[in-house]
Amino acid sequence: MGDQEICSMRRRRSRLTPEAYAAGILGGDLVMLSRAITLVESSLPSDRAIAGTLISQLMPHTGNSFRLGITGVPGVGKSTFIDSFGSHLTQKGLKVAVLAIDPTSQVSRGSILGDKTRMKHLSMNPQAFIRPSPAGDSLGGVTRKTREALLLCEAAGFDYVIVETVGVGQSETAVHGMIDFFLLLALPNAGDELQGIKKGIMEMADGMLINKSDGEMIPAARKAKVQFGQALRLFPLPESGWRPQVQLVSAINRDGLSETQEMIEQYREICKENGYWDQRRKSQSIQWMEDSIEDLLLRSFYGNSDIQSKMEAMKKAVLAQSQSPIQAAEKLVDDWLNLRKD
Repeated sequence: MGDQEICSMRRRRSRLTPEAYAAGILGGDLVMLSRAITLVESSLPSDRAIAGTLISQLMPHTGNSFRLGITGVPGVGKSTFIDSFGSHLTQKGLKVAVLAIDPTSQVSRGSILGDKTRMKHLSMNPQAFIRPSPAGDSLGGVTRKTREALLLCEAAGFDYVIVETVGVGQSETAVHGMIDFFLLLALPNAGDELQGIKKGIMEMADGMLINKSDGEMIPAARKAKVQFGQALRLFPLPESGWRPQVQLVSAINRDGLSETQEMIEQYREICKENGYWDQRRKSQSIQWMEDSIEDLLLRSFYGNSDIQSKMEAMKKAVLAQSQSPIQAAEKLVDDWLNLRKD
């Protein structure tokens, strides 16, 4: 028996019943919450079955957290900001969970940045929970697993669930589909930042923060605030009825944190009053269902042993140019559909 099989057997033995996981999570047991997130991250069919039942049991206890997505180019100080802002929220008596999506090592398949170690204050706070997760090969690491982890944190009673993305890119679209407020962090060098941030990312932002607005960078930060504000005003008023704001913060000095919380709370109040809040949550649930369908179909296709064997033959045919990539794909999908009929 190989090491991989032994590890798999040990994992299966350590799994609890969905009821045991649910009881621990609803009781605020952070160790049980961590174990449950490991469960939903697993690709083992047996674990997926337990995870599915667990999520169903906990769904009535979810939906009460504020879901905050945070993004920005590498080096903007996302983790430092979350450490400061999360600590600020806990001082106000709120509980904060952080789902920090790390880039994945192509060698070990594990996280390589270790956000938990970079949030030194929040990681030691009893009112906080930080879960670094490897991004894997999925779109920015934001997939079904992140949604499920978010729901588990909500069921555990956290007031804020913060999702930190890898960086500005395609993953932001996935994040936007699961959070309430999308916060974009930028640096004081506005000219360079405007070149580096894609228009689509700015259009999705509900608020922007110019981080590192301290010391010699204050004049540049004030200029950046004006420039970003002008850029945001060029976009049509969002469906939420909320005009995105730009504010200055210094995560290191903890300046601007109260103003950031006030901006977020104003957004929540406006969106709940005009009905956008509920509308957005409902559309996100439908999007989750549709994404889950795609995920299930892909896993069923690539997990089929007959397709796996035919895949190698088709790859050789494509490389030999006896089949075009499109023809090979169509043949494989047709074979898979026929196998499903049998």
